[in-house]
Amino acid sequence: MSSKPKSRKIAALLAFSGVVLPVSGFHKLYLGQPLWGVIYLLLWWTPIPNIASAIEGVWYLGQSQDEFDRKFNCGLVPEISENINPTPVVDPAQVGAVADALRQLDSLRQEGLVSEYEFEQKRRQLLDRIA
Repeated sequence: MSSKPKSRKIAALLAFSGVVLPVSGFHKLYLGQPLWGVIYLLLWWTPIPNIASAIEGVWYLGQSQDEFDRKFNCGLVPEISENINPTPVVDPAQVGAVADALRQLDSLRQEGLVSEYEFEQKRRQLLDRIA
């Protein structure tokens, strides 16, 4: 099975081509249903595959893209979800505590009791608590 998503329009075009061509079933092969494709090809001498192809062509065009993707592109088209990148929940009390600690640290730096290097390391540690 191909790793590319199947196109609804191409599937419908292949299905409608099965109505006018002497053989049909190529749309089933394209959609990853080889058993049905072979059955359609084996029944080429009857009108059954031609009628079924016409019905399926209309069906493919009549369904929404999402419905088509769920049916024929399983696992290939990512489901769009509201929780793809959930925003982290931050406790406001924790943010306030970190802000207070940063203010105290900055005052220590300004008084010369903490070096720039120590200030930067401690600042990053404090900010990592929030993120």
